[in-house]
Amino acid sequence: MSNGHQRPDPDQLLRQVELSDARARRGHLKVFLGYASGVGKSFRMFDEGRRRSERGQDVVVGAIQPDSTPDVENLLARLDVIPLIERDGRTAIDVEAITKRRPAVCLIDGLAYDNPPQWPTAKRWQDVEHLLEEGIAVITSLNVQQIEEKADEVARIRGRRSSSTVSEAFISRADEIVVVDAPAEYCLDRARRAGGSVEEAAVIARQLSALREIALLLVADAVDHQLEAYLKEHGLRQTYGAQERILVCVTPKGDGSTMIRRGRRQADRFHGELHVLSIAQPNLSDADRAVLRGYLALARELRAEVHLMDAEDPIDTIVRFAQSSGMTQIFVGHSRQRRRWPWVRDNPVERLIRESEGIDVRVFPN
Repeated sequence: MSNGHQRPDPDQLLRQVELSDARARRGHLKVFLGYASGVGKSFRMFDEGRRRSERGQDVVVGAIQPDSTPDVENLLARLDVIPLIERDGRTAIDVEAITKRRPAVCLIDGLAYDNPPQWPTAKRWQDVEHLLEEGIAVITSLNVQQIEEKADEVARIRGRRSSSTVSEAFISRADEIVVVDAPAEYCLDRARRAGGSVEEAAVIARQLSALREIALLLVADAVDHQLEAYLKEHGLRQTYGAQERILVCVTPKGDGSTMIRRGRRQADRFHGELHVLSIAQPNLSDADRAVLRGYLALARELRAEVHLMDAEDPIDTIVRFAQSSGMTQIFVGHSRQRRRWPWVRDNPVERLIRESEGIDVRVFPN
């Protein structure tokens, strides 16, 4: 009779040892990720370098961006800087000098820069990869719009595309990613510098909110990648299912298209599932029925599972369905009108939030 234990596969054990050795030799990569220019990611990076240096760690600066702020210049004055190599109007990291010095930590500002023509590597991040392989820890900075796979999505929000980018696969291998949030006064300051108004500052704020979501989802993807690498390194099977199960509740008066598209994007980022629920409402006009049909058609087009239900108490039905189906998030619309469902007396959104214990509820204003 088998005792339930299996002898380890020698090839599997060898792979585990090789992966562990490779990770032990590789330098630690930390990324300060901003979702807009000027949020302070370079300052955060150099300030960490300053603190490490004061604790006795051997820290060098391998790359500086032009036109540094006075605060950054003050930090650089306290650090050992290895000059960049300039050729044909572009700059590159002096990889040979850094490797020869072999510091504990190298600070690289502007990870997304392109190298000069005829340089052995095309991108600065590829030189950083070489430093990591040499066992040198790297702390670096970049903006979310400089990640190649996110560039088109960010361009739709910002109206322009970054010319220099970094592979998302490289970022996903980072040991640590810190999202640098914009300060509260950032939007107003940017609008004032551009001679804009409070209304334009509000537009910037909405753009930043969308960019921040992209940055946070990117970090979540990196964590998921690290989990997969850990499971592979230890010979474990990935047995968990979908990480997120998102339920979008649509009505003719809500902004169903935005909620469904946002739900699809988030479900894809978290390798999860998207469900769209429509509860029948009495006495809908022909126009409202047409709007609702359009939302459901969009849901099916975006590979959502569509649920049509009748309910005397729509909130109770939503909560029961979400709990029984293992939903992790509920998307719901909300307007300044007192009630969404005319036959329900109290505020349905407030009640939904109150009764959806253990499930995140996201409210989308109409």
